[in-house]
This record gives sequence, C-alpha cells and structure tokens, in this order.
Amino acid sequence: MEILALILTMLVGIEHLGIMGLEMFASPAKQAKAFGLSEEYVGQKEARVSFANQGIYNGMLGLSLIISYWLFSGTVLIKVWLLLLSFVIVVAFYGGLTVGKKVWAMQMLPAVLAAVCWVLV
Repeated sequence: MEILALILTMLVGIEHLGIMGLEMFASPAKQAKAFGLSEEYVGQKEARVSFANQGIYNGMLGLSLIISYWLFSGTVLIKVWLLLLSFVIVVAFYGGLTVGKKVWAMQMLPAVLAAVCWVLV
C-alpha cells in the first residue's frame, strides 16, 4: 500500500508540473484545447497573465509534493503529503464545479486515491 501511495503522490506532483507547463509556456492554441477555451480568449494579454499566475501555483504545489520526499521522513512526511494532497482535492473540487467535471477525474481523483492510501498506511 505504501508504494502505491508513493507512486500516486508523485504522479499528482508530476501532473501539477505538467499543468504549470501548459499554463505558463504553452501556445494559446494548446491552452485553448487543453482547457476547453476559445483561442481568442486565451490569446488575450490578461488571460495569458492569469494563466501564468495560476501556473506558478500549480508548479509550486507539484514541486512541493515531489521535493518533500527528500525534506521530511516518517510520519511528518505523510502529514505534509496529506496536507498538500488536501489542497489539491479542495482546489480540484472547486475547479470541477466551475470549469467542468473533467477536473474531478484528472486532478481530484488521483489526489483522493493517494490521500486514502496514506491514511491506510
């Protein structure tokens, strides 16, 4: 169970680094396709700035999930991961309500599964 929890936690971290890449560095065409928005909207300066701002949050969350493996150990590490995974769950829940249910499957579900695994360890 512990190895499954570790793999799921790292996948959540990697996923958020990928989201950061899309939000901060992808072309408007790729962003529009990934997030179900019009290319016209995504190409606006304000939207680009907003995406970049959102991206840095996702990147730092993903990096925190990954790097905490080397910064903490034992029960402290599990508590840190549960806290960070809780952030992902809450934000993804809201995203599912406001953006679309796809967010629940793509972001919330892996975080919930990882958190449940850590609770059961």
